[in-house]
Amino acid sequence: MAKSSSRYVCQECGAAYPRWAGKCEACGAWNAIVEEASAESVPKGLGGGKGGRRIDFVGLDGGSEPPPRLLTGIAELDRVCGGGLVPGSALLVGGDPGIGKSTLLLQAVAALSGQAACVYISGEEAVDQVRLRARRLGLVSAPVQLASATALRDIVASLDQAKPPAVVVIDSIQTMYLDALDSAPGTVAQVRACASELIRLAKRRGFALFLVGHVTKEGQIAGPRVLEHMVDTVLYFEGERGHQFRILRAVKNRFGATDEIGVFEMTDGGLSGVANPSALFLAERRGNVSGSCVFAGIEGTRPMLVEIQALVAPSALATPRRAVIGWDSGRLAMVMAVLDARCGLALAGNDVYLNVAGGLRVGEPAADLAVAAALLSSAGDVPVDADMVVFGEIGLSGEIRAVSQTDGRLKEAAKLGFAQALVPAIRRQGKAAPESPIGIRRIGHVQDLVSLFRRSGKTDLTRG
Repeated sequence: MAKSSSRYVCQECGAAYPRWAGKCEACGAWNAIVEEASAESVPKGLGGGKGGRRIDFVGLDGGSEPPPRLLTGIAELDRVCGGGLVPGSALLVGGDPGIGKSTLLLQAVAALSGQAACVYISGEEAVDQVRLRARRLGLVSAPVQLASATALRDIVASLDQAKPPAVVVIDSIQTMYLDALDSAPGTVAQVRACASELIRLAKRRGFALFLVGHVTKEGQIAGPRVLEHMVDTVLYFEGERGHQFRILRAVKNRFGATDEIGVFEMTDGGLSGVANPSALFLAERRGNVSGSCVFAGIEGTRPMLVEIQALVAPSALATPRRAVIGWDSGRLAMVMAVLDARCGLALAGNDVYLNVAGGLRVGEPAADLAVAAALLSSAGDVPVDADMVVFGEIGLSGEIRAVSQTDGRLKEAAKLGFAQALVPAIRRQGKAAPESPIGIRRIGHVQDLVSLFRRSGKTDLTRG
C-alpha cells in the first residue's frame, strides 16, 4: 500500500526537504525549492514475505560476440562516441539554445535511416516544424519516423515492441512527463523518472537512445545531477555565436575516451565535420605579430594546434582589466603571478586580454607556457617565431613541468609545417623518445623563457 505524502524538492540539485526553505543547503540555489506530491511506498522488512529471485552470474569473457557499433556516417560524431553508437546505450546531449543540438541529431538519424530504423520524437516542435528543418537541410528523402509527443506512457508503448528501432532521439527530456507524478514537466522528479524509464527500455530492447537536455545559465544540464550518472555518455555542444565553429565534447563515455572532441562548421546546409581542425583554427593566423603564440594541445586523443593571442596594454584604471576568452581566468592570474614573483616582471599594472582564436576552449595545464610566451611577446613587442609551437606546464616555483603525449603534439606540428618547438626540459618517464620530426628547444624555468625575449626585446619589463 502506498502512502501519499508531500515533500519539497530543489529543482537545481534534487535535494529533498520536509518543509519549504528559501535557500537550498545542498547547492546554495535561492528560490529553487518547490513542493511536489509523491507516493512513498512503505516497504516490509526483507526478512519476511516472499524471497527474492536468484540472479545468474557470468564471466568477463562473455559467451558471445558483442553487437557491432552503428556508424552514423558523420565522422566527428562517431569519433566523440568512441567509434560509433553502441546498441542499448544512452547518450545525453546538452548545449546552449540554438547551438545546433537538434540539427546535428536530425542529420545523424537521417544518415542512419538508410541502414536501420530510426525514430525522432520531439516534445518541443510539431511534426511539420521538424519537416521544415529537414527540408532546409536537404533531408526530406530520408526514411526517418517522426512523432510529436510528450506523454511518456505513450512513447514507451510505441517503442516497446518485438522489432524496436535501432536509434531513438528524444528532444528534449525536459518536455517529457509521467502521469503517475503530479509535478510539472521539467521538474527534478519528472526528469529523473522519465529518463529512468527510457534508459531501462533502451537497454532491454537494445536501441541507442539520444536524450537532448536543456542547460542552465551556468552551462550545466538542467535537472538532477543524477541524470548524468544514469546515462552512458554525456556530450556537450559548445561554441561562440560569433564563430561558425561548434565543438562537440564528451565529458563522460563508458565506451570511449573522455574529453574527446568533434569539430563542426555551421553552414547553410547544416553542420559539417571538420577533418583537420588545426589547419582550420590557424587559417587566419598572421605571422610575425607580437602577442601571438601557437599552442600544441591535446583534445581527447587528437592533437590540435590553436593560436593563443594576448594583449598587454597600459591601464588608466585603478584596477586593471583582465578579459579571458577560451581559457581559465584563474590560471591566467597564476601565470602572471609566477612571472611577477619569480622573474620580476611588472605586468600587474597593465590591462591584459587573452583569447583562444577560433572559439575553442582550452582546459589543459600544458597551455601555461604558450600563454606566458604570448604575454611576454605582447609586453615586449617581440613576435614569437612564426614556425614555432609552444607547450608546457608552469609550476608555482617557476619550473616548466613535463606534459603527456609530447610525440603526438610534435608530429601534428610537423604535419602543418612548423619547424621548431619550445618544450619542457624534462620528459615524462616511459618509452624512449623517438627522433623528433622538428627542432626542439628545451627550457626548465620561466626565467629561461624571459631571457629569450629579453635578448631581442625593445623594452625592459623588470621592476625598478
